Amino acid sequence: TSPNMEGPYYTPGAPERASLIEPGMAGTPIVVSGRVFDAACNPVAGAKVDFWQADANGVYDNRGYSLRGYVVTDENGAYTIETIEPGVYPGRPPHIHVKVFAADGRELLTTQMYFAGSETSRDVGAAPDLLAPYLGLDEQGRQQIAFDFVVSQ
Repeated sequence: TSPNMEGPYYTPGAPERASLIEPGMAGTPIVVSGRVFDAACNPVAGAKVDFWQADANGVYDNRGYSLRGYVVTDENGAYTIETIEPGVYPGRPPHIHVKVFAADGRELLTTQMYFAGSETSRDVGAAPDLLAPYLGLDEQGRQQIAFDFVVSQ
């Protein structure tokens, strides 16, 4: 998976949680799921996958942990997180930032994932593997997105 900029809004210490959606939060709900693999295509169990993003209006919470959190991969390297589709802000297509850490805490990857409608953006043009495809709606009406990470150990 291509590395991508961390950006100025990363905040360490986000809580572990499978849903970043809070009561009353505006935005289109999405479910992102996939797996973490090493360079030999072996699943990485116990990896911490840390997400942070802008809200539906393109604004980051820089005081707390709104739309920030992490999940830990299972024995098959699988993860799932529920959030909202991020909004745009000047000069950037919708995206979610991600850091992947090994079970021992080593940082393995810092990247971003981009969404449908961003195909012609400069960001996706520089790293087309970071475009996350939509898979359709689940039974709860949430857009499903698949995204696997391949990391160096």
